[in-house]
Amino acid sequence: MYQFAYAEIMEEGVAVSKDREWQVLNRSIALLEAAKQQKGYSREAIEAIYYTRRVWIRFIEDLRAPDNQLNDELRANLISIGIWILNETEKIRKRDSSNFQGIIDITTIIRDGLK
Repeated sequence: MYQFAYAEIMEEGVAVSKDREWQVLNRSIALLEAAKQQKGYSREAIEAIYYTRRVWIRFIEDLRAPDNQLNDELRANLISIGIWILNETEKIRKRDSSNFQGIIDITTIIRDGLK
């Protein structure tokens, strides 16, 4: 009886975590979309880059944790994607790129995979 209740709580915890991750990625996409609409290196671009970098740094930290339950191949792929996003945001910050759409596309794919 207790094991069944514990399993339900754990399953609910995963669902809540996925929903939170979905919301965080959705917010990142919205900020990146707003930044893409502006000309040059705007306040919106700064906010989008800062937020997106924080999200992916945290995701990478979580993916590298030994207690992360995703399989190794998926973890490695997501870390690689995260590193690419961090590199792209750095290029935008340095004004060497304006590839908001590439980051939006990849983040959208990741977000949609959570549902």
